[in-house]
Amino acid sequence: MTTSTPPLREAARAIVLDAEDRVLLLRYDENGGFWATPGGSLEDGEDHATATLRELHEELGVDASAVDLGAQLAERSKDHLVGGRAVRQVEKYFLARIPAAAIDPARASQPDNIREHRWWPLADLHATAETVYPLGLADLLTGVLAHGAPMRPVVLAG
Repeated sequence: MTTSTPPLREAARAIVLDAEDRVLLLRYDENGGFWATPGGSLEDGEDHATATLRELHEELGVDASAVDLGAQLAERSKDHLVGGRAVRQVEKYFLARIPAAAIDPARASQPDNIREHRWWPLADLHATAETVYPLGLADLLTGVLAHGAPMRPVVLAG
């Protein structure tokens, strides 16, 4: 039996923190409902940092000048369906500091299927029984807030 690796889909995602160290998550209804960080796939010729800023504008109406884009904190690889096609998505997660007032979903040009956005205090993120992607986000943020960005990006579970 032969198995093939699905085509690679590179993605950039933002772990968005405000001045109170709350993390911004977006809610989606598919697959039973879940919360996730903003982001999406790279466009031709785009690097991960540029894609992160573009996605923040497209999904949340954030002007790039309001974003303090920091280090890559983590990476995750996951096989899943996108538009009915199997892909191996490799996501790079970047720290982004954004004032809460800079988020304006009314200016979003591509809100996709986002149902809601919410700022989560770290304690609420640790306590929730809701599905949050990436898995391990609360623990990653606990370390980042206590010790700063990791020396090398953390590899997160699918």
